[in-house]
Amino acid sequence: MITDQGRSVMKNKWGILAAAIAVGVLATGCGSDGGDKKDALPKAEKLAADTGARYTAIRVPALDGMTCDKGNGGFHFGSDLDMNVFGDDDLPQVKQDSGEDKVSCFGATRITLSKGAMRATAPNLTTRTTLYEKVADPAASLDKVFSHTMELEKGYGRNPVGEPKTFTTKDLVLKCQQNVSDTFPMTTCFWANYGAIGVVDFFPPDGKHVPIDEAAAQTHKFAVGALSTTGTS
Repeated sequence: MITDQGRSVMKNKWGILAAAIAVGVLATGCGSDGGDKKDALPKAEKLAADTGARYTAIRVPALDGMTCDKGNGGFHFGSDLDMNVFGDDDLPQVKQDSGEDKVSCFGATRITLSKGAMRATAPNLTTRTTLYEKVADPAASLDKVFSHTMELEKGYGRNPVGEPKTFTTKDLVLKCQQNVSDTFPMTTCFWANYGAIGVVDFFPPDGKHVPIDEAAAQTHKFAVGALSTTGTS
């Protein structure tokens, strides 16, 4: 039996911001079974050469079947379970306004997470993106950030499931792994190019992990759509 005090502790730990968010959606989003080949990750043998383009802002991208906006979508785990980008201390960052690195996206069917007497609506995905003056070796930096962050998160209760999987496109390098956070099956993808490193955290739309290949394809769409070389967001 969960006491009122227990519920309060759980709520504080979970860090839920209770909010009803009304959004319009075009179609079912991430987490659906199957998918067209046009939605697959556009793999490449290697990352294209650095063009010198750098980014000044994170846009809110237009993702099929999703409604996206700046912020955490009214939900966060709390207790340091929210995924971030760590291990990038050697990279000079481009200054961003507070909160501008966060974007969240909801699909047509809302995801409800339940734990004991607590219930909360979560986005289909939440993202964090860090901009840099230069990432000389995106693949090496991605490996460093992935290893450092995932190891750090284990100390707060995020437990990896299976092995990570690495992908390469002409635009990005990506590394994804399924994990369990506060009993919930999550899939997490980190990505990098010459001017940015980010992470996309996928919540379970049907109580199961989002498949890694699907998460990687969605991460690629987000990153390509979110990076802006202008000041417009």
